[in-house]
Amino acid sequence: MIFDFNMLNKKYNFKINGVIHVGGHYGEEYELYNSLNIPSIFFEPLSNNYTVLKNKIGNDPNVITFQCALGNENKIVTMNVETVNNGQSSSILKPKKHLEQYPHIIFNSTEEVNMFRLDDIDLDFSIYNFLNIDVQGYELEVFKGASKTLENIDYIISEVNRDEVYENCPHVDELDTYLSQFNFKRVETNWAGSIWGDALYIKK
Repeated sequence: MIFDFNMLNKKYNFKINGVIHVGGHYGEEYELYNSLNIPSIFFEPLSNNYTVLKNKIGNDPNVITFQCALGNENKIVTMNVETVNNGQSSSILKPKKHLEQYPHIIFNSTEEVNMFRLDDIDLDFSIYNFLNIDVQGYELEVFKGASKTLENIDYIISEVNRDEVYENCPHVDELDTYLSQFNFKRVETNWAGSIWGDALYIKK
């Protein structure tokens, strides 16, 4: 997350009951959620990343973790994995402009992972009203598999793209259009990565 969360919280007066974090990586946001006493669920598909995530969280009763990817189908998928950036750039999609923008990051392996639709996860998501997504170009597929869950969501922070950072990844306007069906409006965008960044959506 490249936003200054505390700044956004102050500006929009968030009322967050719980957070669903998709693309948990090493749990970098865990301390933030914990400091605000927000219950959280982390989804992280890659084995090495998930081990680090679990070790960081320990036995915290306010946190639930799942080792899986999210999308719009329940199946096994192959992820394109890199290690130079500690796996943060790994994606279900193949890299495209990413190879030009960050030529030092080499996708040198793959890993088969389980993928599920968020709506099909057997868990009561009703208290979780904040969705944080960082899935390297696969955001729209995650949203499509979460149409029921989105009914309870009030805030979304999602990575967005305005070029084909990964092959066939949706551009930000496609996310805007899809999320507008659920009364979300993009209110902030941080293009720190030039052709990629983070966006904040708030339900009207």
